[in-house]
Amino acid sequence: MDIKKQLFENVSIGNITLENRVGVAPMTRISATSEGLVTDQMVSYYTSFARGGFGLVITEGTYIDDQYSQTYLDQPGIAFDEQANSWKKVVNSVHNEGAKIFMQIQHSGALSQGNHFIRETIAPSPVQPKGEQLDFYLGKGPFKTPREATKEDIKDVITAFVQAAKRAKSVGFDGVEIHGANGYLLDEFLTDYTNQRNDEYGGSTENRVRLLVEVSKAVREAVGQNFTIGIRISQGKVNDYTHKWYGKEKDAEIIFGQLGQIGLDYIHVTEHRAWEPAFDSGKATLASLAKKYGNITIIANGHLEDPIKAKNMIEKGDADIITIGKGALANHDWVNKVKNGETLTEFNQEEILRPDAKIKQFEA
Repeated sequence: MDIKKQLFENVSIGNITLENRVGVAPMTRISATSEGLVTDQMVSYYTSFARGGFGLVITEGTYIDDQYSQTYLDQPGIAFDEQANSWKKVVNSVHNEGAKIFMQIQHSGALSQGNHFIRETIAPSPVQPKGEQLDFYLGKGPFKTPREATKEDIKDVITAFVQAAKRAKSVGFDGVEIHGANGYLLDEFLTDYTNQRNDEYGGSTENRVRLLVEVSKAVREAVGQNFTIGIRISQGKVNDYTHKWYGKEKDAEIIFGQLGQIGLDYIHVTEHRAWEPAFDSGKATLASLAKKYGNITIIANGHLEDPIKAKNMIEKGDADIITIGKGALANHDWVNKVKNGETLTEFNQEEILRPDAKIKQFEA
């Protein structure tokens, strides 16, 4: 079984070529300044993955405006030129080590638990999120009940994604990933129980995916054809781990079919275990359904730190690229270790989440 040939060959994604098919998944951090500026610690963190052999690094979710998008205190932003410019040292350092880097751009929606611009939250509908805020991201107690987003709010959201993507491009990022997963704003529009609207953004699956389509189209138009853009999609959420799409494969057909036709370069699919069936009524993985109906480059994520499982996703054609979260945190040099036949370190959550670590992660 030739793991190296499968995982460590070059692959194109959009207008760029990666040195291998292994990327670092976007993982939430609270290591920026209170003003959302990049710190030296962040430069070292991202550079270490590039030095460790990963062909692609995707940043943590980065907030996009000075309104409702911020999710956590000490989260980095791309809402202002000063914030964008602070990312240049990350981009340059990662490039110097031979890797490509995408910025994940994010709007938190109802799951915001730390926003120093505005106290209220917005969502498709005034539905209080399930569960409680995450204490290791400085949250406490139940989530607020959000205000229903107006049509003007929706226009502002689209504009914020566009401006964030343009800023990311201007400071040298190789691409942007629109965060449409994990229960944040775009996923709240996609999810039936959080979206109770009766306008063109609510009701049918075709309507609920509309905002994701509109954001993606607007970003593509703004950055041009030669800049790589993708979107991250999931079923589960940070506050609703086991959620599945009600329409099962029919929903997958509609969602991935729509997203595959609008100029995106890739879809990044994340599941708890990427190799397992997406629905109890079938055998197909969510990544394979994205490939079938989206018909574009697919990145798969979900406990793929085992090289055999990662290789199998590529070999079966379920995905073109895999990303690793917890396994990468435990092994910033995962690629180099696998290439050299070295033993991988097991992920230790207590070590990663210790109070002085400030490299806290959740959704990988």
